[in-house]
Amino acid sequence: MDSNDLRMENASETSRYESQKQLAIRSAASVFAEKGFHGASTKDIAERMGIKQGSIYYYFKSKEEALAEVCLFGIEDYVERMQSIASSDQPFEAKLLATITSHLTSYRERNEALKVHNDERLYLPEDKRAKLKELGSSYRQQLETIFEEGARTGALRDTIDCHFAAQAVIGMCNGWGDFIVRDPNLDLFDLIQKCTDLVLNGFVERRRTKRDGSRAVKQ
Repeated sequence: MDSNDLRMENASETSRYESQKQLAIRSAASVFAEKGFHGASTKDIAERMGIKQGSIYYYFKSKEEALAEVCLFGIEDYVERMQSIASSDQPFEAKLLATITSHLTSYRERNEALKVHNDERLYLPEDKRAKLKELGSSYRQQLETIFEEGARTGALRDTIDCHFAAQAVIGMCNGWGDFIVRDPNLDLFDLIQKCTDLVLNGFVERRRTKRDGSRAVKQ
């Protein structure tokens, strides 16, 4: 076997392993979402994956490591998407819609993993939670910058508490995320539109005056 054949074989083995690792993570997410961290076992994960219990350690050294991998899988992708949204040159309303769309669709794409991150990550030791905390803080901070930019450009009132606003949007999306996980038939497009409308327009009909006081329009 020449060097090119060896490289191709190694690449194929790596690809097969990565494919199986993704299956292992999704299987662990399914088990943790159903039974919780303390109620689940590596045997449960192996059975969900369709392999023997001893083989699961090829992918995770322990149940704790499986939980850490699931939590990271659940959160890292939508944090990366937030970075793209926050750095774009779109207006506030478009960034808010993109943020809510990204957050809620993450529950449809990686529903069980994201739910496990929200519900079970505190069972990880502090050192394993550090990376997750860093990612979560980065997400919130970037969302805060979107609100701050909205206040600077006049899209929002300048008295808004941007930290509170960011936390409120995250809490709303996480709350509806539980419904998305439980109900695969939930109309995601309708939900995104309603959440975005609520943040932009609130509950109460009111008249809004422009900052220069030139005219008031019914909102």
